[in-house]
Amino acid sequence: MTHEHSKPLEAARHASNKPPVRLPLEGVRVLDLSRVLAGPMCAQALGDLGAEVIKIEHPGRGDDTRDWGLRVGSRNTAYFNSANRNKQSVGIDLQKPEGQRIARMLAEKSDVLIQNFKFGGIDRMGLGYQELKALNPGLVYCSIAGYRSDGPEAARPGYDLVVQGEAGLMALNGEEGQGPLKFGVAAVDMFTGMYATQAIIAALFDRQRTGVGRHVEMALYDCGLMITAYYGMEALLMGGDPPKYGNAHPSIVPYGVFDAADGPLVITVGNNAQFQRFCTEVLERPDLAADERFATNIGRARNRHVLLPELRAELGRRPRELLLARLTAAGIPCGEVLGLLEALQSRRSTEAGLVVGMPNPEAGQVQVMAPPYRLDGERLPVRAGPPLLSQDTEKVLGELLDMDARRIAGLRQDGVL
Repeated sequence: MTHEHSKPLEAARHASNKPPVRLPLEGVRVLDLSRVLAGPMCAQALGDLGAEVIKIEHPGRGDDTRDWGLRVGSRNTAYFNSANRNKQSVGIDLQKPEGQRIARMLAEKSDVLIQNFKFGGIDRMGLGYQELKALNPGLVYCSIAGYRSDGPEAARPGYDLVVQGEAGLMALNGEEGQGPLKFGVAAVDMFTGMYATQAIIAALFDRQRTGVGRHVEMALYDCGLMITAYYGMEALLMGGDPPKYGNAHPSIVPYGVFDAADGPLVITVGNNAQFQRFCTEVLERPDLAADERFATNIGRARNRHVLLPELRAELGRRPRELLLARLTAAGIPCGEVLGLLEALQSRRSTEAGLVVGMPNPEAGQVQVMAPPYRLDGERLPVRAGPPLLSQDTEKVLGELLDMDARRIAGLRQDGVL
């Protein structure tokens, strides 16, 4: 299916004589009953990879995030738009029996269902895994919750910020001596969405062999603990929390954010040979290179409180452009530290096509992130911008469930749609 939104992308592709990129999940239908971030991020990733995603929203209020952050048009926001590209929006009140019946009909015609209702809520609506499995044995059903469903906290609501605290993630961030600090983005929600995507794709692969779907269960807490990664392993080995290092590295020195005379930059000196070149070719301080205390990374880490003030003083006397040129010539990984808007509008992002403009009937045009996936040398396209609330209700119900305009109008009058 070619959407009107994708015509500029298609025109550019034809102009360069490149065939359209083949989407790996084309033909897979996803019923997205989730809201806020973890579930929608999962469904968006599947949509980016080519799946048809039907997002079910309350016809009056829609997804909670339609009311969060900066407004785009009348019912979209920047927050909503970040997690809902490549989807269709269908407005159904799932609290009404007829709305539940329609959702079951859509689930029968879907390959994947994603839901993150509060504990027990989805079962009370007749949309739980066991009931839908009986209707559609091949359905891959993904449940996202705060905590594992067979544990004592199953009924607790899941919130990213709460889990960041409970999983020890806040203990990783910030400078030495600073208290708990959350990530700048909802990292637990986002990682949970990505983990869920991986599991769903694995279940779809397994279904090709067995013909039977699976129940994927993802808990925010489980995923939050997983992303402590090597810090988590170190805490277990140490029998305590690792020290905080802020923008520095716990075991590599110098490695982090440093201030040049006119702005910050990242410098990552990864080995002893790089440190020798850093001192002699970048800072013109051969005495630091010859100092036995700094000859090895273990020594530099042990003596970081002596070495780093010297390095910061030298770096602060030189302009960033000069330092970046010297660091690059010396083969030392480095880069500017940009503001968020600078990064989004940078040449690097622009040339990579990471931010695209999409037509919007209310706002004229909206900017959205492009999928990060590249297959066979091509970035996967944004086939459709984030939808207006309920914009695809008539189309989806008409095409998939053969509902005529009169039936849809009656359901709308009854408050079901």
